[in-house]
Amino acid sequence: MSAPAPASSTLLQTPLHALHVELGARMVPFAGYDMPVQYPLGVLKEHLHTRSDAGLFDVSHMGQLELRGPDAAAALETLVPVDVIGLGAKRQRYALFTNDAGGILDDLMIFNTGEYLHVVVNAACKDADIAHLRAKIGARCDIRVRADLALLALQGPRAEAALSAIARIPERIFELGFMQGDFIELAELDCLVTRSGYTGEDGFEISVAADDCETLARALLAVPGVQPIGLGARDSLRLEAGLCLYGHDIDTTTSPAEANLNWAIQKVRRAGGERAGGFPGAERILGELADPARVTRKRVGLKPEGRAPIREGVALHDASGRAVGVVTSGGFGPSVNGPVVMGYVEAAHAAVGTRIDAMLRGTPTPVTVVAMPFAPHRYKR
Repeated sequence: MSAPAPASSTLLQTPLHALHVELGARMVPFAGYDMPVQYPLGVLKEHLHTRSDAGLFDVSHMGQLELRGPDAAAALETLVPVDVIGLGAKRQRYALFTNDAGGILDDLMIFNTGEYLHVVVNAACKDADIAHLRAKIGARCDIRVRADLALLALQGPRAEAALSAIARIPERIFELGFMQGDFIELAELDCLVTRSGYTGEDGFEISVAADDCETLARALLAVPGVQPIGLGARDSLRLEAGLCLYGHDIDTTTSPAEANLNWAIQKVRRAGGERAGGFPGAERILGELADPARVTRKRVGLKPEGRAPIREGVALHDASGRAVGVVTSGGFGPSVNGPVVMGYVEAAHAAVGTRIDAMLRGTPTPVTVVAMPFAPHRYKR
């Protein structure tokens, strides 16, 4: 998460803004919105509560779109290196918009409702993403911006129990596996529910009419064990889970292979696959997947010695003092009780166990490349 910008009267508000204020949230500017960074519980306790119980996040600043028409999946495949045509009904997939240089324009989620594709994009990128979609595939499918929808995330080991407590048919919640979804009635409201999230925990993302969002949020907060969680804990949770934050760990200068996102590109879109290539930057992206030696830098996890936090922008040096990388995300990990760091290093220094130095205020601080995630994923498969 980037540092808060100065307050501005032009900031947008989510449908839950009044509830955040009522709950005592500290509000900060983020991606053009006035958003809660923490509540009276505090970032550390909010983080740990999500890991032990259930946390409710307002992510209504994200962009929600519908792509409709018989050609929608094929059209979207021309912009992302993932299998959209083969995405089954009621299934969700992580995807990347790429540019002609093989860099990443944004990361997004695609859900096949069975009737249309429901797409969720990052708040800071949504205007550019919408323009990109309209310019590239607007003639092939109907692109609808759903500004009338809000989005909540319920995350944590008790998320299933909490959500089923307000579902008209609780069994429909239990039946969903990771990256599956459906239209489900919650608190007598029609919702689109996917079993997904960005904390590494089991959980759900819930798309609901903006006018009904507060009713849904209050119903969830009334369930024992559910607490409101702000952007501060959202960032530390995703960092412990080893998940990328767009604009920090991935951007237009990083390729999927550099970012260690090879898993997101299915075989059907790779060299030799049935629908190989055909997306922006395919030559570079498929070349790096086929020949890892082409990848000159890699995203890695780093464990510092000591407890001093190491933040974004800190240079990484080898034993001779030569710069070999940079930190892209860093902070304190409450679940692991220590600092957690992600960054990019030259490929020769990317192996687990490699020791390098983080130049913390000009002083070399030893860090070791470690496997990610820092905290284990607990998705319901």
